Amino acid sequence: MSTKFYTLLTDIGAAKLASAAALGVPLKITHMAVGDGGGVLPTPDAKQTALVNEKRRAALNMLYIDPQNSSQIIAEQVIPENEGGWWIREVGLFDESGALIAVGNCPESYKPQLAEGSGRTQTVRMVLITSSTDNITLKIDPAVVLATRKYVDDKALELKVYADDQMAKHLAAPDPHSQYAPKESPTFTGTPKAPTPAAGNNTTQIATTEFVQAALTALINGAPATLDTLKEIAAAINNDPKFSTTINNALALKAPLSSPALTGTPTAPTAAQSVNNTQIATTAFVKSAIAAMVGSAPAALDTLNELAAALGNDPNFATTMLNALAGKQPLDNTLTNLSGKDVAGLLTYLGLGEGSALPVGVPVPWPSATPPTGWLKCNGAAFSAEEYPELAKAYPT
Repeated sequence: MSTKFYTLLTDIGAAKLASAAALGVPLKITHMAVGDGGGVLPTPDAKQTALVNEKRRAALNMLYIDPQNSSQIIAEQVIPENEGGWWIREVGLFDESGALIAVGNCPESYKPQLAEGSGRTQTVRMVLITSSTDNITLKIDPAVVLATRKYVDDKALELKVYADDQMAKHLAAPDPHSQYAPKESPTFTGTPKAPTPAAGNNTTQIATTEFVQAALTALINGAPATLDTLKEIAAAINNDPKFSTTINNALALKAPLSSPALTGTPTAPTAAQSVNNTQIATTAFVKSAIAAMVGSAPAALDTLNELAAALGNDPNFATTMLNALAGKQPLDNTLTNLSGKDVAGLLTYLGLGEGSALPVGVPVPWPSATPPTGWLKCNGAAFSAEEYPELAKAYPT
């Protein structure tokens, strides 16, 4: 029995496949068209350039190599439920230029549309046998096509297999998220940012450049410009990493201001000979003071030892001398007579007392600025007549 339904390459399609094989540029089949054959089942003809009576042309939903036969290419198109109202008796494949590459017929099938009270999604599949599938680009635009249930199931299975494989690789990888920093010892790139901690924070929180700059400003805290860096401070302490020890060692060689215990041969400025305060006395000051004390004393009496010997080594020499003098009689016994007398006694001894032979009012020389009792200065000053009645008689005015 002869074949009733079949598909064949058109002359144009055969020529394009031959050119694709020769030039190495695969043929791009992009669209499928269906028609009703003008009301009768048509017989495919290689010389055709169009369907007998095309009803619909749209992009392919699928174009793939038959997994059971590598020399067969399967093309599929899904007609949605809102299109129809005609019979499907012929099918054609077109390339990107619109040329009919293959044509075939199929069992009659009516495609209803929803307006007729019945609607269905219908898949039209066309198998193209070729000597080399490498000459045909198996690519469709997924944005303009509908998917069959089998396609979706196959893709879902394919996606699951792919996802399972990727998950297994992901779990086995030492660093599955290389675009993210690990929690342990991360190595950041670019310009990473973080919240700036509050001033004074002293924890494991990340410090930002703003936090560091604020901490440096607080550390400098108005220090002079010549001492606001560690380098300048290091230079100021002579780059001595043990500056504190050096200073302490140097201070240990210094005497304190309070009760210093000096050693060696300490020196000091020599004070002037007249200085008499708490200034330190040098040996030169002492020598000068001794020389001034000795003065021009004879050599036999220019030391305390010699002076002590001259005084008979008597610590009470002054008392001894006074006692010795007390036992001596003066050459003039006047001194003896005057001994122990008061002023009145002296006046009486001199004949100037109340029993004096001198008349009242006679001026008498006196060696002191203060006159004795009962006497007045003769200087013309007024006096009391009641206190000095006899003198008032001599000087009534």
